[in-house]
Amino acid sequence: MTGGKKGVSIRTPAEIDMARRAGQLAADVLRMIGEHVKPGVTTDELDRLCHDHIVNELKAVPANIGYHGYPKTICASVNHVICHGIPSDKKLKDGDIVNIDVALIKDGWFGDTSRMYCVGEPGILAKRLVRTTYEAMRAGIQQVRPGATLGDVGHAIQTVAHAAGFSVVREYCGHGIGQIYHDEPQVLHYGQRNTGLKLAPGMVFTVEPMINAGKRETKELSDGWTVVTRDRSLSAQWEHMVAVTETGFEILTPWPEGLGDYAPIEPVVSAASPVAVAAVA
Repeated sequence: MTGGKKGVSIRTPAEIDMARRAGQLAADVLRMIGEHVKPGVTTDELDRLCHDHIVNELKAVPANIGYHGYPKTICASVNHVICHGIPSDKKLKDGDIVNIDVALIKDGWFGDTSRMYCVGEPGILAKRLVRTTYEAMRAGIQQVRPGATLGDVGHAIQTVAHAAGFSVVREYCGHGIGQIYHDEPQVLHYGQRNTGLKLAPGMVFTVEPMINAGKRETKELSDGWTVVTRDRSLSAQWEHMVAVTETGFEILTPWPEGLGDYAPIEPVVSAASPVAVAAVA
């Protein structure tokens, strides 16, 4: 590992291998839990299943338990909860949307990823928010390449969200990750093109936009963790770990079961962007 710009670590290929392994295991937790997300199940039950899978099947360590006092394995954020929802005995109901965010440690390296699940049959707005948020994450990741900036990533995300009439949460962001859970750089989900940190091969970070159906303002509840939309509108989030490669990016938390009907996240090929062309050559 070498020091990059503004204290951002530049990972060696061997280190990226370790991050990739941790990321793949975290993604496997989300694969496993999908079939259990249904009406009548409690988020506590989902938390227990994820804990047991991480410990017993993956032989890894749940990263969230005890992190700054957090009590559970996953964050389960339902409907108007933006992030850091603490699992409880409250049952999911038909029409809910829920983000499950999981982090684990494997051989000293962190894997961190999240995705949205629909409980039963959500309404039209909820479905549109979930898909738009995925497309916003996708657009942001597609900007990742050497020489691009974090402002490019944030601008792409907010452009997709705003075009759909949604808002971008600004108080919480993506982050560098490796042997430290939350490291530099901070990855904002809004911004201006050609501003911020210039990306270089070997950087590893998360892209995890939180998009609200209403206004962007947030409120933290008295438990010190749960963050909700101030106007009680729905919120959605997706998260991938990404490595900057010589020609573009690699997603370190790919879904092992495939993408279903979600669009693949591939480099954008542009005549004005020779780097992007090289990334798919």
